[in-house]
This record gives sequence, C-alpha cells and structure tokens, in this order.
Amino acid sequence: MELNRRTLLAGAAAAGVTAALSSTAHATGGNRPVKSLFGKLADGTKVYRWSLENGGTRLKVLSYGGIVQSLEIPDRRGRYTNVSLGFDNIEDYVSSSPYFGALIGRYGNRIGKGRFTLDGKTYQLSVNDGENSLHGGAKGFDKVVWDVEPFTRGSDVGLHLHYTSVDGEMGYPGTLRTKVTYTLTRHGDWRIDYEATTDKATVVNLTNHVYWNLAGESSGTIYDHELSIAGSRYTPVDSGLIPTGELAKVAGTPFDFRRTKTVGEDIRVPHQQLLYGKGIDHNWVLDKGGTDRPQWVATLRDPSSGRTLKIATTEPGLQFYSGNFLDGTLVGTGGSVYRQGDGLCLETQHFPDSPNHPSFPSTTLRPGQTYRTTTVHSFSA
Repeated sequence: MELNRRTLLAGAAAAGVTAALSSTAHATGGNRPVKSLFGKLADGTKVYRWSLENGGTRLKVLSYGGIVQSLEIPDRRGRYTNVSLGFDNIEDYVSSSPYFGALIGRYGNRIGKGRFTLDGKTYQLSVNDGENSLHGGAKGFDKVVWDVEPFTRGSDVGLHLHYTSVDGEMGYPGTLRTKVTYTLTRHGDWRIDYEATTDKATVVNLTNHVYWNLAGESSGTIYDHELSIAGSRYTPVDSGLIPTGELAKVAGTPFDFRRTKTVGEDIRVPHQQLLYGKGIDHNWVLDKGGTDRPQWVATLRDPSSGRTLKIATTEPGLQFYSGNFLDGTLVGTGGSVYRQGDGLCLETQHFPDSPNHPSFPSTTLRPGQTYRTTTVHSFSA
C-alpha cells in the first residue's frame, strides 16, 4: 500500500488549507462508517463505536463524549499504529479519563472561580478543578452520549454529532444546540467543524482533547517529538492555571516554539510558569488571530517514525499541554501504563477564562448568531 503522503505547498496559510495540499497517495473515497457496540453505561445506555477509514487514516469514535478512541496512521514504511491515547473499555472512560480524545464543552479550558458576568448578570458554574471550572464542569460534553449520524459525501466520509445542552446545565445560561462534524477526507485529513446556536446569551468555547503520541500510544514519552507553533505570545497563568490577562512574548522563554525544537528541550528549565503547570499547560496567542478559513498554526513530528501532524484552524488560540498529570495510574489501549509526558494535546480554542478578560477575543454567543469554528489535522510520513 502506498503511504498517505502529501506536499505542503509554500504559502498555504495565505491560500487556505484546500489549496495547500497535493497528494502523492491514491486518493479514493472511503467506505461508509461502521457501527458496533462498545459497552453500556451504569444506567444501561448503550455506547457505540463508529469506525471510519479514508485516504490512509483510520479513525474510531465513541458516541460517549464524541471520543476519539483510536486514530491510526502509517509511518514512513507504511506501518500503522494508534497515535491517540485512550482506553479499550467504557468503564475507564467513565471513571478515570483525563479527557482522552473527548469533545470539550460548553467551555474548553478553565474559567476562574467558575464565575463570569454577562449582560450584568453573574453566573456560577460547576466547579471541578480546585476553585475553578474546567472543560465545562463536572459533567461537560465529554461525559454525555451524543446522537451520531454517519455520512458519505463525494469522496469524504464522516460523522455528524448532535447534543443539546439545556438552559442552566452546569450553570451555563441558554439552551445550546451543538453540532460537531468529524470528516475524513480522501487525503486522510481529519477535519472538525463545530457549530452551536443558543436561545439566550451565553459563552461557548468548543475543542477536542486528543492526546497525541506519533510514535504510538504505548511507546513512551513525547519529549523527543519536534514541535513548532506560529505564536509569538502566550497567556501566562497564576498558580491555579488561570490567565493573568497578560499577553507575554515567548522570546527568551521555554515557550518559544517559533522555530522547531523538541518538546523536551526546555521543559525542565526552572521557569515559574513551568512550575505552575508541572510542565507546559498554556495557551498560545496565534499570530494569525481568528480567521474565516483554517490556517496552519502548528507542526508536530516524530523523528523515529517520520509521522507528522500539521494543524490548521480558524481559532485564535492553541493550548499546548504536555501530559504533565499522567501519573502511572492509567492503563491504555495497548496495555501499557501512561506516565508523565506519554502524550501531548494541541487544543485549538479561544483563550482560557475569556469571559473574565474583556481584552481577550470574545466567547459570547447570542440568539440569532451561529458559533462556527474549524480545525484540520493533516498527516504525512
């Protein structure tokens, strides 16, 4: 089988993702997604797994949490492996998961003290991270069962995932109707399109929480992975990992990934921000800002296998989390224990705690508006 390779053309960021790619693989349409039973929740609710394959990429998604349970791509020799951390059973996802592969909402990342004020009214959210609200609260979108509709469209295959969050759920105002579309393109790209509408002014910040290890999910740390991020500033945090409001320059700090370097190169530097996060757990202010079309913002490469992930997004921010809180208590899909640094997250997003920082890009959604963002993951070797 030929590899799913492509050449990333110069000027892709300006020209847009579609014009940026040319494939050297046979680009053929995938088969319709296949549904199978993955397990049951304690109340008897069935959880299904959907298997998709297209353009050399193999993706498995759960109806519970919209979770990417497995994502397989080939290395430079055509050998496949799962590059996404996760579990092989529903029980561990329910009881122990640190958001492995999950859809995150209503609000990705942290909101300080779980409170924000909108149109003169203060809302208290579910608090689940010390005194703060993290990833939507105690029962965010990662812990609900989504309605899943498979589709084929031309040479693309994918899933439409639907969930309606009622007014007051986890403390958020407004009934939020959410649709997330996972698409595998004929080139093997994994595209995520997020949409939401509300009947009352609210805040929303949706993302996905895949933990990547391009050498394979049970292969050890990602510290030798090579990473670049197109961001000249980041948002420093306090001891509770809440942004201070500053947009600090990355120059001269361990957070400077404007040139490609290994994840582990500066991760042990005694910098106060690294001490707060026990590693990297910070939001990059992307140089491009928010855009109507996805633009390239990050590249991750495993030198041992040649596998490369390139991310394009419409979002203004990117949370890079280096797997600092993996502590050896979780057994992954491949039967190995996950320890600190065995996976990393690159979460496209608006900034953490934006509702409490008027200078940050707004996350407010009002009736009559439609929240829309897109992120594209492109793979090569």
